[in-house]
Amino acid sequence: MSKRRRSRKSKGRQRFNKQILTLVAMLMVALYAWVGGEWSLDIPSQFGGSKGSVDHTITFPAERYPETANHIKKAIKAGHSDVCTIDRSGAESNRDLSLKGVPVKKGKDRDEWPMAMCAEGGAGADIQYISPKDNRGAGSWVGNQLSTYPDGTRVKFVVK
Repeated sequence: MSKRRRSRKSKGRQRFNKQILTLVAMLMVALYAWVGGEWSLDIPSQFGGSKGSVDHTITFPAERYPETANHIKKAIKAGHSDVCTIDRSGAESNRDLSLKGVPVKKGKDRDEWPMAMCAEGGAGADIQYISPKDNRGAGSWVGNQLSTYPDGTRVKFVVK
């Protein structure tokens, strides 16, 4: 085979490889746009290994609310869900169930994870005493973050 022919073949292969890479990149961008511009951290598995999909992922600001962040991390590590399925109508009942038998302490709030507004909350929720300032600030922050999401929305919480 002549040198010129080998060179043309090599350039053709290089061009083909560039086209494939461009196509893959375009598909990745299209997929990213299709999922709403955010990658879910809980990707469903075709092999049944996933806990289910989530609609949104939010990062909880640990530097602003350190006591609440520490509680969430500990509760998740102990086996509680990191996903909140919003259920505002069940919040009062869940709060009653989760705080039943947990005495009030002067100068402290009883923080619950999963939160009462989550379908995962209620009986068996993890309760920790924390400062009212931290707890109420965190509750306000979460409420603002989730205010536009309808009931049934699944939100994954990431604490960094």
